[in-house]
Amino acid sequence: MNDLRIPFLSNWVQRQAAEAVLEERSSTLANPDSWLVDWLTDGEPASSGILVNENTALHSTAVFACVRILAETIASLPLQLYQQRKQGGKEVAYSHPLHSILHDSPNEEMTAFVFIETLMGHLATWGNAYAEIEWDGAGRVIGLWPLRPDQTWVNRDANGAIWYHTIIQRTGDAVVLPAYRVLHIPGLGFDGLKGYSPISKQREAIGLTLATEKYGATYFGNGARPGGVIESTRKIGDQAAIDRLRNQWHDMHSGLQKQHRIAILEEGMQYKQIGLPPEDSQFLETRKFQLGEIARIFRVPPHMIGDLERSTNNNIEHQSIEFVMHTIRPWVVRWEQAIKLKLLTRPERKKYQALFNVNGLMRGDYKSRQEGLNIMRQNGIINANTWLEMEDMNPIDGPEGEAYLVNGNMTPVNATGKGGEQSGQAERNPINPDPGKQAGSP
Repeated sequence: MNDLRIPFLSNWVQRQAAEAVLEERSSTLANPDSWLVDWLTDGEPASSGILVNENTALHSTAVFACVRILAETIASLPLQLYQQRKQGGKEVAYSHPLHSILHDSPNEEMTAFVFIETLMGHLATWGNAYAEIEWDGAGRVIGLWPLRPDQTWVNRDANGAIWYHTIIQRTGDAVVLPAYRVLHIPGLGFDGLKGYSPISKQREAIGLTLATEKYGATYFGNGARPGGVIESTRKIGDQAAIDRLRNQWHDMHSGLQKQHRIAILEEGMQYKQIGLPPEDSQFLETRKFQLGEIARIFRVPPHMIGDLERSTNNNIEHQSIEFVMHTIRPWVVRWEQAIKLKLLTRPERKKYQALFNVNGLMRGDYKSRQEGLNIMRQNGIINANTWLEMEDMNPIDGPEGEAYLVNGNMTPVNATGKGGEQSGQAERNPINPDPGKQAGSP
């Protein structure tokens, strides 16, 4: 008997079978593994009858917009590796090999932006992001390669060790990787091992969104005409004649390209339109409501996905700041802590840490930003060059740009009543004791 292979099933099933062999487990139709169930069913339909999974959900404009906003926003933030200074504070660790991997390019095929955007897109849809860690012989990270979340499974063996069963996209090989070989960033989950898929957990809300979009497309595909009836004062004939008349009418007048055709009815026949327009059936209201529902799932301000109904110039700015604080910040912390745990050795974790710079998202309007910087400048918190750097401007050459200034009228609390005010002399500036080097703000 010849070996029977189904071309479109062959590659995927063979890889899954190989992966199952590596796990020393079997999967049958009587006792299927989760990967086989997901592959055969392609997810579950919602109550609306629409198939909802991580791929079909992106057909919704609202879901796609939310995922894109999260992925592009996180990817656009500068990610750098910092090291602690002996005198306090931190500085960018340019000399550490991991810095260029995080900031510039994680591998020879991708930029840092594309890599972070890809993994953040996985996080926003599947609830998990995976990347293979490439190590050299000296125990240093030399590359990061994204892994498909729909082709990666994580579990814990009898000894408590964590393993990742995945397919390497570059080679198509099914492999089992130990935990130290995988950068795993999980979303919200209750077992501490794997995050939940927002799409799977909110299947009904997303299914309703897709259903309303499909309904609208079908409605306009029918020429934006609801159903109708043809009445006749005489008997039309048998059922075959009725079906023939119905089909002829549908073929002549259904579809956008067949609008406004002239209909000729036989004697005694009259066409009556039935059904309600979308506004009366709250079709448009349902679509508007679903925009808010999807935005709520991903914690994205509605105005960012085009819903400006309740937005004003004032509250948009506050919503944008809240977006950074309550949406972007938690995701950033997940990234930073996963990088520290999986890409740095235990001794390095005491000295190094990866941080996203979110200051650019918190800038606000120009006038308010300059007023805030001026307050820090006058209180000796920043110098002129730090101010200029925050505004993406070139520094001032010479020591003047590095000088720190404080308001000359400020006096330490413990000096009050001890000659500070009676002498009429300003307190000596402890940061810049030479008053001759004080310069104005930039």
